[in-house]
Amino acid sequence: MTGSGEGWLSDGLDVPGADSGLWVSGVDYIAGWHEAREAADRFNRALLGAGFELSAARAVASTNEDGRGVVRLTGWPGAVERLAQLLEARASSDGGAA
Repeated sequence: MTGSGEGWLSDGLDVPGADSGLWVSGVDYIAGWHEAREAADRFNRALLGAGFELSAARAVASTNEDGRGVVRLTGWPGAVERLAQLLEARASSDGGAA
């Protein structure tokens, strides 16, 4: 993927509380993160295709404490508002079907 906001390349395994020693032995955090990373990359490609800069809004891969993949949306409030407007317009144009 390309675009402004190249910092997504340096996103790492982001486990909340990892600094606090909340890593649980035997939990496969990497598999969950890889799944989340694939979904985040797809979402980021969609954002780029819709004209967003990844420095303004982007999806970030993470995991929860159980090792399950999590994708978080992060961005400037204005960009997130614009994304919400696009999603609302899409929902109203097709009766809310996804």
